[in-house]
Amino acid sequence: MADRARDPEALELEIMRTREELARTVDALADRLNPKNAARRGVVRMKEEAGQVAAAIGAISGPREPGEPNGDRRTAALMVGAGIAISVTAVLLWRRKRR
Repeated sequence: MADRARDPEALELEIMRTREELARTVDALADRLNPKNAARRGVVRMKEEAGQVAAAIGAISGPREPGEPNGDRRTAALMVGAGIAISVTAVLLWRRKRR
């Protein structure tokens, strides 16, 4: 059972590749765990969800007639209500996650 001797240069190259890969992995983990980046991802996710809710509200309220009174107020009230509901839900989920 003879050990196959590996070329020292090949070993050095393999070690360098492994170090580079490890450095990339550590950088990716640090980026993912950075609180500022996590908050930014949460904001983006909340904006996307708010857009989906706004689209759903628009679909529910249907098209507005040109002469319909208070149509803009109704839409604005629905948007404010949806925003408040989303905000409260986000705060409650955040508090639950912290516990």
